[in-house]
Order: sequence, then C-alpha cells, then structure tokens
Amino acid sequence: MSSFKFPSNADTEEYARSLDAEDPLRSFRDKFIIPSKESLKSKSLAKPDVSSERGIYFCGNSLGLQPKATAKYLEAQLNTWSSIAVGGHFVELEDSPLKPWQLMAETAAEKASKIVGALPEEVAVMNTLTVNLHLLMASFYLPTASKNKILLERKAFPSDHYAIESQIQMHGFDPKESMILLEPDNDHLISTEKILSTIDQHADEIALVLLPGIQYYSGQFLDIPTITKHAHSKGLTIGWDLAHAAGNVPLKLHDWDVDFAAWCTYKYMNSGPGGIGGAFIHEKHGSVDFKDGKPTFRPRLTGWYGGDRSVRFKMDNNFLPIRGAGGFQVSNPSAIDLTSLSASLSVFDETSISELREKSLHLTGYLQHLLLKDTSADDSERPFRIITPLDPTKRGAQLSLLLKPGLLASVANALSEQAVIVDKREPGVVRVAPAPLYNTFHEVWSFVRIFKGALGL
Repeated sequence: MSSFKFPSNADTEEYARSLDAEDPLRSFRDKFIIPSKESLKSKSLAKPDVSSERGIYFCGNSLGLQPKATAKYLEAQLNTWSSIAVGGHFVELEDSPLKPWQLMAETAAEKASKIVGALPEEVAVMNTLTVNLHLLMASFYLPTASKNKILLERKAFPSDHYAIESQIQMHGFDPKESMILLEPDNDHLISTEKILSTIDQHADEIALVLLPGIQYYSGQFLDIPTITKHAHSKGLTIGWDLAHAAGNVPLKLHDWDVDFAAWCTYKYMNSGPGGIGGAFIHEKHGSVDFKDGKPTFRPRLTGWYGGDRSVRFKMDNNFLPIRGAGGFQVSNPSAIDLTSLSASLSVFDETSISELREKSLHLTGYLQHLLLKDTSADDSERPFRIITPLDPTKRGAQLSLLLKPGLLASVANALSEQAVIVDKREPGVVRVAPAPLYNTFHEVWSFVRIFKGALGL
C-alpha cells in the first residue's frame, strides 16, 4: 500500500480538486445516488434531483449509499414475479440482469467470496449478521465443564454481546463467569500483544474466540492473521465479526485459516438498510463425507435450504447438506434482498478491493493530514483527538474523532446544518468514513473546513 505525503498547499481547494482529477476511480461516484442538500432536509419523499447541490455523506460505515443499478435490478425482479410468478425460481430470462431465484444466493456468494478472500464454496449469503452469528456459534461453540468461556472485547457491538451472552446461557453457564472481556490498553485501542497474552492466559478455559475485524467505535483494524494463527496454536476455534471490514479492507479469510466469520452487506457493500448478511466457513469445516451410506458433517442447525439441490425437492426427510458454507443455510432467502445485493455487487465487479483500499488510504490520509494541520501537536490542547490508529494499515475507511465533553451536540448540529452526514456516538465521538466508491477528496476538504469552523479553529 502507498504511503502518501502531502505538500504545503494540501489545504487548498485547488489541491483537493486536483486529487479528484487524478483519481482513477472517480467515475464510480456516478454509479451512486448522492443525496442532495435539499433532500437530506426534506420531510417528505424526494425524488433524486441531479441539478441540486449534493450533501457530504461520510456515513457509509453505518449505511452505504444506493447504487443507481438498484432500481433497475429491483424493477427486473418485480417484473419477473409479475410475469412468470413461481417460474421465477427456475426460469432464466434473457433480458434480466438476474439469475433465477434458486441460483441467486449461490451467485451472490461467489461474487462476495472475492471481496472477503475466500473460496466460493466457503461463503453463504443468508439471514442477517446476528442471526448468522447465532447459527455459527451453534456449530462452533461447543463448551464443556472445563472449557466454556468465550473471549470477546468489553466494548463489543451490543448485538454481538447479547448473542454471546445468550449462547452461554443456553448451554447452562453463567455469562459473568464464561465471558472473558478484553479491555482496551489505552485510548480505546486493544493491542495485538494484549489479545495474544489473554489467549495464553485463558487457553485452558476458552471454548471460542470471537472478535471484530474492525472495531466499530474506534475504527481499529485488528491483526486477523496473527491472532487467528495464535489461537489455533493453542487449539482454539476463532471467529470474526466483519461488519466493518467486508467491502472496506482486504481480507484473506481462506489463506488466514479463519474458522468462521459473519458480516452485514449494508455498510461498505451498499445493499440497502437491513440487507442480507454473509457468512464464511472454512472449507475444512464444510466437508460432507459418507459412512455406511449416510452423510457425516459438522453439527449445525439445519433447514431445507442447506440441503443439496439434487435432493432439496425430494421431500424424503433425509438431509444431505451442500458442501461448504451453503450447507449452513436454513431458510429460503429473500429474492428482493438478494436483488439489492446483486445490484451492489455489480459495481464491485468493475473494480477490486486492492484498488478501493488504495484510494481509501489516500482519502483517510488526506483527512488525517487536514484535521491535524495547523493545530496543536498536543492532543490535550485540541478540542478533538483522533482515537483511530494513525497508522493507516491499522484502520479502514473510518476516523473516529473524540470531542471534548459538551461539544458533541453543537458540532453535530453544525454539520447537519451544512448537509454533512456523519455518525455520532455518545458520549463524544464523531465517526467519519469517506467511502472510496463514491466520496471525493474535495468532500474531505469541505468537511474539515466545516468541522473546524464548528470548533472555532
């Protein structure tokens, strides 16, 4: 990855526009609907207005913007349903961008596998993130009287915490005793060394390690390969919540030997609010063998959609799972959800994660440079500080800005008034995430100007 250095005139509007002019991915912005300043403040449904001035949307870490292809894909899906009804399950229409419903999840999984660095058969597109975590823990969290603990971070996203807590309770253990909570070292970050030493300390008690690829609050990108390898050296199973990593940073889940992972697709993958989730199960856990003529496979919660297509409609109650992650599917996925994801994946088909990462590093590097330029080198003397790692290789597209007490509401209001959309988290963090698919360097320049103005800098 490139290391970017910025000249003395980097804080000028002309320089920001020059970066956009040189951006090899600049055309991708035209593939998305960027909300206008007017529509962002509207209290009624507003149709896209290309003539109005665009707002600044740095909230792709919460919800990605709508690809222009989405409406076309959804219209094709609705027309399929209305014209051939149940035939949509199996009939491929010549003029449709979509596969028949029975093939849509498999096709989406194959495309998503390239984004997360997996074999096609190691990925399933199904359910939503927390549901998938439950299904995966049902298979991979196998506690005993002496090894029943789950290692997670203390400040995990609440849904992860609830899911882990409930899994422990379902097995008859006390979460207060069976949850090992990793505390940040300092300033909201958890060092790799601390994670490894905690694994060492509790290896004889741990039944599962479940950590975030990127921490949602701080934006820290954990060292997935190193931590995974160390957990395996202690004989432990390890899974990853990749909600903030999938579509954001390069991943090599197969090569890193990750046991399992789950993610959502509505953030950096732009599938729409509450969009369908994704799951990874390493090929070593997805095998289907036969003994005495009967299939043997990893224990899991099963349903008809995880059954091999060759027997799925036989209705004989003899379950034969699909090899790989597909065998962990339970129910028929929503064709509408898959359509929205398919539209977004069509954009990813035209680029690569490595290209997106290169621009993302440049965007966040520029953002960091402008935020710190002409301010005190001492964090305590500034009204904000960046709690995301300053090393660009240890973060994704997000910079988390911790404001001094009492400033969050006024800063958030000032940004909103200028149609700048970011994510605020109590008690004082503004999460800023310029997405390489549709954000620009000029937007970074404009944001910093408005943000510093709100702070009187």
